[in-house]
Amino acid sequence: MAATRMNSLSLSLVPFSLPAQSNCYSLEPKTLFLPASPLIQLNLAIKRSNATHSVSKFTRRATTATVSFSLPASKPEGVSPDKLPKWSARAIKSFAMAELEARKLKYPNTGTEALLMGILIEGTNIAARFLRANGITLFKVREETVKLLGKSDMYFFSPEHPPLTESAQRALDWAVAEKLKSGQSGEITTGHLLLAIWSEESAGRKILATLGFDDEKAKEIEKTVDNDATFSYK
Repeated sequence: MAATRMNSLSLSLVPFSLPAQSNCYSLEPKTLFLPASPLIQLNLAIKRSNATHSVSKFTRRATTATVSFSLPASKPEGVSPDKLPKWSARAIKSFAMAELEARKLKYPNTGTEALLMGILIEGTNIAARFLRANGITLFKVREETVKLLGKSDMYFFSPEHPPLTESAQRALDWAVAEKLKSGQSGEITTGHLLLAIWSEESAGRKILATLGFDDEKAKEIEKTVDNDATFSYK
């Protein structure tokens, strides 16, 4: 009975240490037990609450992403930056998908074949729908790419943004130049990008030709080249 009473009493007490006293009897700090008042209990509860809150703030971190709103085309000479046409949202997304496809295939560069696959992966643009309607699908382009360029070493890892090949860079520059030459307002679309791929003697053009694309089909694309410009991603 006495032991039970002592246990219940000890639960309601809070240890309180006193500094050591320099006397001849004791050099050790003395510990007293004071009643746990409501004020002390409230203070402890507040400290525990603040600690929990700080942990939850630490674990909830904001995630940010960097989005590119242009393509790495060279600026034509004699053209001021404010006069340069902008790329459509579909063209920008197609380029991003091209880089990802180059990384997926473990290629060191983003070539015209990757630009072509990027157009098809984006999928909603008029150029992609035209290609699919003519039997040129992503699966076929990917298959022809591996046949033409081969498989990469399984232990090779592409950079995060595989640099453009010379032909791919010329294709982007061609698209900008053609848009300026046309004198039309609006954006550079995936149609311009597809025609740019066709304009270069490179892997992209060879794959298109193998799958049945020709100059007549390129002329059909020219008729709808500006139609993607009205679309924008939110």
